[in-house]
Amino acid sequence: MRHWHLLKVKEDFKNQDVMDKPLKTIRMTVAQAVISYLKNQYVERDGVEHQFFAGCLGIFGHGNIAGIGQALSQNPDFKYIMTRNEQASVHIAIAYAKMKDRMGTFVCTSSIGPGATNMVTGAACATINRLPVLIIPGDIFATRQVAPVLQQLESSQAQDISVNDCFKPVSKYWDRINRPEQLITALPEVMRVLTSPSETGAVTLCLPQDVQAEAYDFPEAMFKKRVWRIGRPRPDILALKEAAALIKKAQHPVIVSGGGVIYSQATDSLKIFAEKTGIPVTETFAGKGALAYNHPLNLGAVGATGTPGANEFTAKADVVIGIGTRYSDFTTASKTAFQNPNVRFVNINISEFDAYKHHGISLTGDAKVCIDELSGLLEGYATSKTYQLHVEGLNQTWDKYVTGVYANHQSDSITQAEIIGAVNEIANPNDVVLCAAGSLPGDLHKLWRATHPKSFHLEYGYSTMGYECAAGIGAKLASPEREIWVMVGDGNYLMMNSDIITAIQEGVKYNIVLINNNGFGSIGNLSQSIGSQRFGTKYRYRDSTTGQLTGDVLPVNYAENARSLGAEVIEAKDLPSLKEALVQAKKNVRTTVIVVETELTKGIPGYAWWEVAIAEVSEEKSVNEAYKQYREHKKDQKYYW
Repeated sequence: MRHWHLLKVKEDFKNQDVMDKPLKTIRMTVAQAVISYLKNQYVERDGVEHQFFAGCLGIFGHGNIAGIGQALSQNPDFKYIMTRNEQASVHIAIAYAKMKDRMGTFVCTSSIGPGATNMVTGAACATINRLPVLIIPGDIFATRQVAPVLQQLESSQAQDISVNDCFKPVSKYWDRINRPEQLITALPEVMRVLTSPSETGAVTLCLPQDVQAEAYDFPEAMFKKRVWRIGRPRPDILALKEAAALIKKAQHPVIVSGGGVIYSQATDSLKIFAEKTGIPVTETFAGKGALAYNHPLNLGAVGATGTPGANEFTAKADVVIGIGTRYSDFTTASKTAFQNPNVRFVNINISEFDAYKHHGISLTGDAKVCIDELSGLLEGYATSKTYQLHVEGLNQTWDKYVTGVYANHQSDSITQAEIIGAVNEIANPNDVVLCAAGSLPGDLHKLWRATHPKSFHLEYGYSTMGYECAAGIGAKLASPEREIWVMVGDGNYLMMNSDIITAIQEGVKYNIVLINNNGFGSIGNLSQSIGSQRFGTKYRYRDSTTGQLTGDVLPVNYAENARSLGAEVIEAKDLPSLKEALVQAKKNVRTTVIVVETELTKGIPGYAWWEVAIAEVSEEKSVNEAYKQYREHKKDQKYYW
């Protein structure tokens, strides 16, 4: 025993010698350390490895130019793209991450102050859509000696508050680096959250402007290449067996396919599962394209903007298999979609938070793994042939309806549906349609013939006006081999079109179909549906007699505006010229804007109910009538147990 003790002491001294060796360090500024670290971060799933960050987007100001700006200038292999609006920077990163199935993104930087708060909307958009974006805003001086500095928000209650605290509720991880050494532990946490399939979203790392420029001896090992493995967690086996037992008893099962199916790259597994079991598939906004539009088991869009077939089957479903969906109010038609009093839910989701919704059987895990393992437990189960033939018939009936809507040209003006049809016809099967807000998303959800998982790019978690023109850049950077068709209304275009200049500067070519209806089409329709007669939704002069915005149409020249930003511009006057413009846009080598006008009030009929509160008392008869209908719809809302 004593002999062993002596050997142990000698070994301890030997280890101590190793520990006493000086740690190799590199002296650099905090900002230099941040960029050096980020450019060496990689992700891997299923043996395929990617560099995680495609570079940095942003605008420099006094709060980041001497720090992050200087660091980027000495790291040309970490690409910097100058944007024109900080919110647009985040939209570009979101679109890139969406196209990359969350396996890549950009850093977005700004100065402290308005540049930083411009990114708050983008941060909320990223977090709500579960898409990774790293936001690095400059911050106030950590020393406080020169406070208050330009653009500093002062508080009489604390000195460590800045406008960057606004990011806290819309970030999945938030940190402020007040000392250089804090970076050593903060950066791995940044990457942990960004690469987490269940926790990803906006990550905000606030860098005080003085700290950015401070030098520190950082460990050399910190800057080695690191690969973050994106695993495929398996669900609990007992929960799987419970789910399989429930599905085997189902007479009217239906699948609600969400974005998680696509992000998990589980679309092939979904197709095999649907064909094996005969269970029809409905698609959310984020999940559209998970199954080809013409597959006989695809009922199409679900919920408030759903097809008649999808809404018929969800209404009578006894088991709803939700895969990668967060069950938004559009998906559930404000909790009126699932009317079977005995309906049960099986929820496959990487996020435990979403998997437990509607008191469903929670299969918390990767969508692909869950689908494959559940499929193995359903050997011998299939819905009836009659059930499957009915689904196929509804699929074909809806496709015929879409063909009719696309071709239903009965007047001199062009309808929005005809424009969608023209783009769908001219686009190649591998192309991408991109949209975010207004009346277009609902019409696209119902009508667009999605042929692959990336053909339908909708930001509808936050429905951010102004997303489109910037996001087209991110989508194209992620998939340069695809043609990107941005479809945007005049309201959204006016919100944020400045980054068309960024596309021109970077040589990024995509196409913008700008639909001018001289107002806010979607909210105008909603206003009319609640009895408010489209109040405040038309682009009109103020009438000097009535004092209302009911005068002549405003003379906005969208073609000249887009042309002034450097884009190729084509004005379409009718359906034939629109199709010619679309063909020409494909040939162009520079970002092209096609301007076409439609009627404000011509929309697509057949939308399900979506709850928007209506004034309980009003002097307007139309509002009172709308309120009566509202109360009737409220009777159909359900709680699920």
